[in-house]
Amino acid sequence: MSAAEQALATADAVPLSLRGPASARVVAGYGFWLFLLSDIIIFAALFAAYAVLSGETAGGPTAADLFDKKHVLIETACLLVSSVTCGFGSLAVQSGDRSSTYFWMAITFILGVTFLSLEVSEFSHMVAIGAGPTRSAFLSAFFTLVGTHGLHVTIGLCWLIVMLLQVTTLGFRPMVSRRFFCFGLFWHALDIVWVGVFTIVYLGAHL
Repeated sequence: MSAAEQALATADAVPLSLRGPASARVVAGYGFWLFLLSDIIIFAALFAAYAVLSGETAGGPTAADLFDKKHVLIETACLLVSSVTCGFGSLAVQSGDRSSTYFWMAITFILGVTFLSLEVSEFSHMVAIGAGPTRSAFLSAFFTLVGTHGLHVTIGLCWLIVMLLQVTTLGFRPMVSRRFFCFGLFWHALDIVWVGVFTIVYLGAHL
């Protein structure tokens, strides 16, 4: 086999995603940032819709009537602390420490589930008192915005379970580490969106 044929065979053996000038981690990170930007555009549209419709209560309860500040503060604390524990878990992944990865990511999962439980209880209470999403345009916008964020948290928790199973079965292969890196970006982005929700929706209701 000639040198040219050997070089061609070697190139064919390398996946297309690994043939560029950047590493696979950089390519994966760049692609995931593009995904996050598209997600942020969706949330920006939902925030805009809420801002326009927040006063359209159709004679029903207003935001100040419905939102419990203490309840929301606990929700916010759970999600913000989960971002810190996710960061520690990401550092454990980078160092290849399996026990620390399980520990910090398990705490992240528990805090995420607690956040979702509090959010579901808030929704259930609102629906029980007749303040469901069909009551007014304000409530439709509220349930859509906050519910979309909650859906993202649910997806993130399912993703985290899959990633921990991959650590158990595959260890800290580069592919697994890249996926954990993307998960960390996703989870921190959800915290940033929630800060916007907390400020605009919940704090804004009491200003």
